Amino acid sequence: METGAGQSLGRHRPPENAAIPSVSRRAVLAFVALGSNLEDPMGQVERALGALAQLPGSRLIWQSSLYLSAPVGGVVQPPFINAVAALWTRLGAAELLASLHELEQRAGRQRAEERYWGPRILDLDLLSHGSCRVTRADLVLPHPRLHERAFVLLPLSEFDPEWHIPGQGPLSQFLAAVADQPIQRLAPGKNRNLQSLQYSSFWGKEE
Repeated sequence: METGAGQSLGRHRPPENAAIPSVSRRAVLAFVALGSNLEDPMGQVERALGALAQLPGSRLIWQSSLYLSAPVGGVVQPPFINAVAALWTRLGAAELLASLHELEQRAGRQRAEERYWGPRILDLDLLSHGSCRVTRADLVLPHPRLHERAFVLLPLSEFDPEWHIPGQGPLSQFLAAVADQPIQRLAPGKNRNLQSLQYSSFWGKEE
């Protein structure tokens, strides 16, 4: 989670025979964290939300309020604009992550030139993908610092404060621990389609 908290996925060794499907046969509920603190951060996040809505095999069903949060990690930089989005998606975890990286690149992000813990034009982190739990060199699910960051937990709590972080427990039990992290709610969230929060014959059931 590089939005104020760089994600060092390379520190995690993949388990033997770990596998991540490229494309899911049935749709799963996935959460994506969005953040920016460069070049019109609010506009970057809003445009990224629009791009998420256009991902193939996916449907953007909900977006949180926008938040202003202080960066973490000790690097002097502007505050971040943050949000969380929920999608039904038939993309597998690896393919969805690749799609997020492509959207970052389109926005002008150059990962090879970035400073660790530094500012970001656009940061899109895959927080969870259904109930998937995996640790690999290129992907960790759920996100290893999901439960430690107010700029993720507070937006997620708007969706459901009792949502269970796979393998860790209900989101609500982690909120008190991040109460001292500077964060401010800026703009209300949006339910794209209340009915789409329920499974349909087209989307099928979560694996």
